[in-house]
Amino acid sequence: MAQVFAGPSRYLQGAGVTGLLGSEIRRLGLEGPVLLIAGGSARRQLGASWERSLTAMGYAFAVHPFGGECSKREIAAGVAAAAGLSARTVLGAGGGKAIDAARAVAAELALEVVSCPTIASTDAPTSAISIVYSAAGVVEEVQLHPRNPALVLVDTDVILAAPKRYLVAGMGDALSTWFEARACARSGAANSRGGTTTLAAQALAELCWNTLLADGAAALAAHRAGEGGGSAMLTASNKGAFERIVEANTLLSGLGFESAGLAAAHGIHNGLTVAPGCHGALHGEKVAFGTLSQLFLEDAPATEIGKVLGFCRSVGLPVTLGQIGLGAIDGAMLTQIATRAVQPGEVTHNEPFPVTAAMVEKAIRRADAAGRLEEERGG
Repeated sequence: MAQVFAGPSRYLQGAGVTGLLGSEIRRLGLEGPVLLIAGGSARRQLGASWERSLTAMGYAFAVHPFGGECSKREIAAGVAAAAGLSARTVLGAGGGKAIDAARAVAAELALEVVSCPTIASTDAPTSAISIVYSAAGVVEEVQLHPRNPALVLVDTDVILAAPKRYLVAGMGDALSTWFEARACARSGAANSRGGTTTLAAQALAELCWNTLLADGAAALAAHRAGEGGGSAMLTASNKGAFERIVEANTLLSGLGFESAGLAAAHGIHNGLTVAPGCHGALHGEKVAFGTLSQLFLEDAPATEIGKVLGFCRSVGLPVTLGQIGLGAIDGAMLTQIATRAVQPGEVTHNEPFPVTAAMVEKAIRRADAAGRLEEERGG
């Protein structure tokens, strides 16, 4: 099996870079018309900037409202809108689900796609993957597309204006990157692009974890300082930490997961989606608990588990089932979650040993017990 590394053609991050959208699209030779698939918040916040930037560069465009769930129905509506516009480029703006839907629309029509995240809550923007959910919020399938985005544009003024919870959830998604990459390297499992990992992907994944440890708390301090006043309120020090965490959540984690591989943390996340009580938890919040469960599944050293628990508590990530919506441990529901996490083809099987539902259920219980103990100790 060949080694494969994949990523977007161009990544642009910084304060106010939304104003460069039109010129960046032109620089890459992308054609119009452009269909923008965007949620309500993104439309209200960025609509005027999109119009100025795209019009200045001569691009015709239309905005298609995103309905909130990356479902087959939502994708079909986007395909119809793009076909009606005769779009040549599709842009997804908002959270991970809006971007996933835009990516699926572009893939179905063999068009270029641009990612413009307005929150740093997942590592979705850089990848060529769409996670498709049912109307009830349960993962139905994972679509692997031929091409990564031509452009990922991350405006950190926009990210700074979003609620803190999204930034923290992004750290939860990024938290899994190194531990899943390590598991895939040990097992020799294929990454999402059909090859084995590279030294570059492993290094980026480990750098992601080290960046979270070094800058997570400072990035949250920066977010608090910037609330209401934007990036002008930040010091040079905490602005740097904030920019590095946005990069870790988006670029380092995105390149790391796609080119190094996923394992039990995301498999357990997918299992958790069958539990109605978890539907209020963000993707990265569930992945953070999935990462703790993966470490118990692997019988990782207590010192490593302690470091992950400490990090999670320092930034406000969940460490118990109760914190992701499952307050009372229901044995039947845990069995259902564990069974979904090990269904055929699930990434849980990228671990370097055979995994059963019983093993996953035990790991989840151990992670929850450790998290509750840590909460009691920490007060």
